[in-house]
Amino acid sequence: MSFTGVAVDNPVFLTCYADQEIGYSKAAQGAVTQLTSKSTAVTSNFSNVQVTMNNAALAAGAIASFTLNNSVISARDTLMVNVAAGNATAGTYTAFVSTIAAGSAVISLYNISSGSLSEAIKLNIAVIHAQ
Repeated sequence: MSFTGVAVDNPVFLTCYADQEIGYSKAAQGAVTQLTSKSTAVTSNFSNVQVTMNNAALAAGAIASFTLNNSVISARDTLMVNVAAGNATAGTYTAFVSTIAAGSAVISLYNISSGSLSEAIKLNIAVIHAQ
C-alpha cells in the first residue's frame, strides 16, 4: 500500500513506515520573529514553524518562556521543538514545550551555559497532529 500526499482516515491503517523522508509541504511551513523580548508571544498558524527569538539577554541557568498562538494545535497534539540556529556555541540551550492547549503552546528556552547570552535563537517547531 503506497500513499503520496494524502491523509488517510482508515481504522486498519494504524502504523506508517517510510523508506524516504516524511515532513511538511512548503504550504504548511511558516516563520515568525519575536519583537520585544524572549517572553513575547508569537502567532503562526502553520504545522511547521520557525521562531526567531528576540536577542535579549538570558542569564546563565535562566529559562525564558513564550506563548505560541497557533490555530492548528489541539490539546492532544505533540510538539517537537529544537534549537535550529543562532547560538554561537553548540549545546548552550535546551528548548522544550512547557504546556499545550487547543490553539496554543508555551515554549521554553533554557540557557544551560555558565554565562549570560544575548542571541537571536531560531527554534524549529513541528506539530504532530492527533485525531
